[in-house]
Amino acid sequence: MTTSPAELLQQLRWRYATKKFDPARHVPAEAWTALEQALVLAPSSFGLQPWKFLVITRPELRQQLRAASWGQSQVTDASHYVVFTALRTTTADDVDRYLQAQSAAHGRPIESLAGYRKVVVDFVQKGWASSDLGGWNARQAYLALGQFMTAAAMLGIDTCPMEGIDKGAYDRLLGLDGSRFTTLCACAVGYRAADDKYAGAPKVRFPLAEVVEHR
Repeated sequence: MTTSPAELLQQLRWRYATKKFDPARHVPAEAWTALEQALVLAPSSFGLQPWKFLVITRPELRQQLRAASWGQSQVTDASHYVVFTALRTTTADDVDRYLQAQSAAHGRPIESLAGYRKVVVDFVQKGWASSDLGGWNARQAYLALGQFMTAAAMLGIDTCPMEGIDKGAYDRLLGLDGSRFTTLCACAVGYRAADDKYAGAPKVRFPLAEVVEHR
């Protein structure tokens, strides 16, 4: 079963950065499981998946994160709240972890991946991203955020991506200080409140002809 082009565009037009969530409405378990799998299935460069997604379930922790988000209500009022983190750097050990998983998934001996390993390790150590591996990893995590939000929209579930947060405070509250991961952004997930004034606002987008060129 596939989604039609019209259905896709309808849901993308329906989606907006929800400012006010209905705290009484919760995402059904089956839908949430699908959204977590959407994160697992997100694309990343070389397939390395340099991320971890923290689903914040403890009310007291969400209150603390709200305080570290300049009091934005989405943090506590949304059904679910996900913090997107990425590796601060990438090492040859990270490449080997992925290749072990690839070997198991494809039923291939790890030795057969030696050539590919060299390509990826050389890139990590000497390629264009080697001077800012933290930034490179962050870009991979933002791919996951985009897929997550689109998947939610297709299920009729609202989201609000959030970068207006104190990332240092998040790292402290989430026990990430001194770890290999650091906070990038967060995403509130749930259902829009009936009185969210932004829900019906027209989207402001530049014309197709200005942003898409055929060459």
